[in-house]
Amino acid sequence: MKLSISENSIELGRAAAADAAARLRAAISAQGEARIVLSTGASQFDMFEALVKEDVDWTKVEMFHLDEYIALPITHKASFRKYLRERFVSRVPLKSVNFVDTEGDVEKAIADVSARLLEKPVDLGLIGIGENGHIAFNDPPADFGTEDCYIVVNLDDNCKRQQVREGWFPTVADVPSQAVSMSVHRIMMCRSIISVVPHEVKARAVAETLSRPVCPEVPATMLKMHPDWTLYLDRNSAGLIKKA
Repeated sequence: MKLSISENSIELGRAAAADAAARLRAAISAQGEARIVLSTGASQFDMFEALVKEDVDWTKVEMFHLDEYIALPITHKASFRKYLRERFVSRVPLKSVNFVDTEGDVEKAIADVSARLLEKPVDLGLIGIGENGHIAFNDPPADFGTEDCYIVVNLDDNCKRQQVREGWFPTVADVPSQAVSMSVHRIMMCRSIISVVPHEVKARAVAETLSRPVCPEVPATMLKMHPDWTLYLDRNSAGLIKKA
C-alpha cells in the first residue's frame, strides 16, 4: 500500500490523475493497449477534471464502469452512465466503453459486460471508498466470496443517505433499493488500484479502512490485501488517521 496526502481535493485529484495516466501509458507501451475501471460520485470530480487533461493515447484505452442503479434512466442526474458520459467519455476518444445497462434485461446486461471484462486483465481500477466503507456498491456486510464479475446488491440506508447528501436524490425514499455492482473479488483482480478519497465526510471510513482488520463490515479493508494499492487523501479525509 502507498499513501499520499494532499492539501485539498484539487491537488489530490491532480496527483491521482497523473499517477493513473502514468500507469495507462506504461500499459500501452508494454502491450499496445490499456483497460481501466472507473468509479463515480462527488469525490471523483476533481480527479476526472485533471485526468481528461493528461497526455494519454485514449484511443488505446478500454473503459468499464463499476456500478449502476437498477432501472434508473440514463437521463437521471444520478445515473452513473450519465456521469461518466459527461465527465469523461465525451471528453476523451476512448477505444471502447463498457456500461452496465440496467434499464432492460439486467441478467443479460450483466452477462454481456462480464464476458467483455473477462477477455483480458484490467490494468487499472480507480476505486473510491464510500462513507459507509463500501467499494463500488458493495455495502457492508459485503460479499467477499463470490467470484462473479458483477452482482445485484441491496443498498443500505447509510449508502442511500450519502446519495441524498451529495444531491443526487431529493430523499432517501427516492434512492433505488438495488444496484448492479462489480464484485469485490473482481475489483481485486485489477493489476493496480488507485483510490481517490477526499473530504471530511470520508474521514471515518478512511480511518476504519486503515485501522480495522480485513472484514466485510468495512468492505474497503479488502483493498489492503492488494499488492499495488495507492490511497490518495486530502487533509480533511486524513483527519482521523492518527486517532484510529
